[in-house]
Amino acid sequence: MIEVTRLNNTKVIINAELIEKVEESPDTVITLTTGNKLIVKESRQEIRDLVILYKKEIYGRDL
Repeated sequence: MIEVTRLNNTKVIINAELIEKVEESPDTVITLTTGNKLIVKESRQEIRDLVILYKKEIYGRDL
């Protein structure tokens, strides 16, 4: 799970395993495999880094 910030400054925790794609246009839009979309303040690169950190914590090794 990763924590992201919606545009209204509320925090939400999402399942990183459900992320299908992340786009910047110019807002960052996270599309989940469920079809749900979230617009967040974090950049595409920040989301990528959060997912990598999450996976390192879960799998306990370098990616």
